[in-house]
Amino acid sequence: MTTVLLITLGGTISSSADSGTPGVIPRSGAEELAAQLVPWLPDVRVVPRELRLLPSPSLTFADLFALLHEIDTARDVDGVVVSQGTDTLEETAFLLDVLGAGARRPVVVTGAMRDQDTPGADGAANLIAAVKVASSPVASGVLAVFADSVFAGRTVRKHSAVHADAFTASPWGALGMVREGSVHLPLSAAGGPTLPVPALADPPAVALISTGVDDDLRLLPGLAALGYSGAVLEGMGGGHVATTAIDAVSRCTLPIVLCSRAGAGPTLRHTYGYPGGEIDLLGRGLIWGGHLTGVKARLLLVLCLMQGWSGDELRQRFEQVAGA
Repeated sequence: MTTVLLITLGGTISSSADSGTPGVIPRSGAEELAAQLVPWLPDVRVVPRELRLLPSPSLTFADLFALLHEIDTARDVDGVVVSQGTDTLEETAFLLDVLGAGARRPVVVTGAMRDQDTPGADGAANLIAAVKVASSPVASGVLAVFADSVFAGRTVRKHSAVHADAFTASPWGALGMVREGSVHLPLSAAGGPTLPVPALADPPAVALISTGVDDDLRLLPGLAALGYSGAVLEGMGGGHVATTAIDAVSRCTLPIVLCSRAGAGPTLRHTYGYPGGEIDLLGRGLIWGGHLTGVKARLLLVLCLMQGWSGDELRQRFEQVAGA
């Protein structure tokens, strides 16, 4: 019999209605979720551990580092499943992967799009599939399982606010699936570069800013005075801004990562030579965002700044991970 540690953080998968509040809120934790799995997983021992009971937008870096500690210090388990809200599921999976959480055993992140009071609630099915993957001898690294699809933790992202199959890994695609109760993983994700786990400290503030037509980005030069230590700029298309924004970009003294707002990259490097194009912006010192979305680039920049890296070292370390 295999043993899987189930760490719960809250989210829709743990949510139901409360007579005192409108809508649903996280109300049930690890013990309740684990009890639902017993009839369906006779060959797996699920060990429940409730770490948080929060909506996922309220998770902090401190919570994610506490999760990483729980995973790293777990003993006598064959795999780990993390359940949480879907709003930030891709961020948790990315951070765990970049910090090497899946180096010794598979770590699988999952959640639900339908709360426990909604017809067709998908939490139990997603948990069962996630436990099957976490206990599979062919699984490795950090993975995300949703609606029976298996994604790499580094590339998974949420593409729908409402659909039950809310996750994708575009442009790469899924690694496999859970079909008829069995795990099928014909593909595997190459292990990308990882970072050391930073010493526990207050994470620096990094702004995430998107841009669009006729936006001069006048707020950029004022970010440092507001206490920010860096910024991620989601440019149009392959990583572009309006010509009128060039002055503000140039006057910003913070490290700025350039990404595409399109959602599926990569951010370009050598194609467009007009003012405000990616060649121009990277030439002005912006850091190339590689294949990362703005959300993931923000996480990576925070982790790099927590290491104390700056200048050329910051650029090299960031781009090594972002371009993998």
